Amino acid sequence: MLNLSSAHYQNRKLENHVENRTVHTLNNAELNIFETHLQASQVLLQFSQPVLASMIKGKKVMHLQDSPSFGFLPGESVILPANELMCIDFPEASVSNPTQCLALSLSELKLKEAVDLLNNRGTKQNGTEWSVMDYNYHFTNDIAIHQILQRLIFIFTENHPSKDIFSDLLIQELVIRILQTETKSMYLKKSFTDANSDRLSFVIKFIRDNLTEDLSVELLSEKAYMSESNFYRTFKHELGSSPNDFIIEERLKVAESLLRDPRISVKEAYLASGFNSFSYFCRIFKKKKNLSPSEFKDKANFISR
Repeated sequence: MLNLSSAHYQNRKLENHVENRTVHTLNNAELNIFETHLQASQVLLQFSQPVLASMIKGKKVMHLQDSPSFGFLPGESVILPANELMCIDFPEASVSNPTQCLALSLSELKLKEAVDLLNNRGTKQNGTEWSVMDYNYHFTNDIAIHQILQRLIFIFTENHPSKDIFSDLLIQELVIRILQTETKSMYLKKSFTDANSDRLSFVIKFIRDNLTEDLSVELLSEKAYMSESNFYRTFKHELGSSPNDFIIEERLKVAESLLRDPRISVKEAYLASGFNSFSYFCRIFKKKKNLSPSEFKDKANFISR
């Protein structure tokens, strides 16, 4: 979960109980911290520039134009276009448990610079260029995006003469990672519905169908009808992770799902998810989930009782 810095609390003024706004402004971006201490509904909010909204604490229900309403929870973000009118409900906010959310307003120029940087490194495997991410894209922050947002909170609220430079670099990385996350999500969906439409969707389906097998880059590049070097470079460029990291991520998804079943042991989950070393499985699971497989299973089974 994201944490607000001590500098934020030292400088913020609590003037409103609903969407109290604290603004931190730099040359190319603006960080808004919103805090709500009362239940409320149909609160309207709008920004004149594209914005990344990310939940810190509590729950919102977001109503956006041309999109189904959705619950907005900590660890999740949404990308919104300039002048998008948000209608927000706060079903659980209270003085003791306020809802907190950040809204990072972004310069159109900085968005374009990040997209141009990706295109300078290569177009997508189907020949199309990268473009600004689809708006109203709702996603779960991965570890890298979480760390960038946490760092940005610190930079915006600290008193450092070079923080404009620091923020520009981080925002560029943030935009690139979100674009790759969005592309990865697209390929995952297509791997279920239309896997034969492109090489990467086909390979992702092959990985998912063969997680317990030895999945080498050599084998996967053959399935994609690409050279090993070109396949590896294309996969990492578009999905933001290496083929091996993606395979581990998919195996962890299977393991996590199985560990939630009280009838399945940790060893059975390990064997079914395709890891070839139990000690490595335990180590990588704990690194990603901050719990050992046994601890995760005990917690999941306790919650489901």
